[in-house]
Formats: sequence, C-alpha cells, structure tokens
Amino acid sequence: MDPKFLAVIKDSTPATIVTVNGQPAHVVNTWSHYMALVNDQKTLLIPAAGMHSIETDFEHDRQLTIAVGSYKVAGTTGTGCGFHVHGTGEFVTSGPYWEQMHAKFDWIRAVLVVTIDNIEQKI
Repeated sequence: MDPKFLAVIKDSTPATIVTVNGQPAHVVNTWSHYMALVNDQKTLLIPAAGMHSIETDFEHDRQLTIAVGSYKVAGTTGTGCGFHVHGTGEFVTSGPYWEQMHAKFDWIRAVLVVTIDNIEQKI
C-alpha cells in the first residue's frame, strides 16, 4: 500500500464519496481519519451515520469513487497530495467489521465496506 495514501487517510481532512450511477450523482462526505484500512490492504471501512442516497444507489450498481487529500503530505509537485479510490461498496450492520467500527464510533447505523479496485494519486 502506498505510504502516502496511508498518511493522507490518517489526516483530519474531508473524504468525498461519489456513486457513479446516480442521476444525478450522489455525493456524501466523511472524515478521512474515520476510515480504516483492513489488513488485507484491499478493504476500507467507513462508519456511516447517514449515506442513505448512496446506499439506495447500490441497489443498481455498487461502484463508487472516494476522493481524499491532505495538504500536509507531499504530492507530485510539492505540498498537497490527493487520491481517488475506485471500488465497490456494501453496507453492513452486523459481523466483525460492524463490531470493529461500532466500538470506535457508537453513533453509526452501518459500516460502508469498500472493496478497493485501484487507488490513483491525482496530485
């Protein structure tokens, strides 16, 4: 896993989640430091209090893109680094991922489990 990506998601910056099939596209936000990368390096856990619009979109297509960045991490041309995470999502309300995230965030209604297809550095 790219160490710069790991540094970016540890920073306290916004992360934007977009479903690619919404008409119009649905966009929700969370904090990057709320996200947890599972040891398999292919699964990202995101606590969800709302996110109902993208959950509804998953009935048709579970593809999503997450944009996350940090001014504190050096990018390709100086200060500031940003990534796009492409993958598929699923909301879970029970099981080990739920237990793990609910222990940290008792306010959540679900966990958005993202299976990462690829991560591309944008800046």
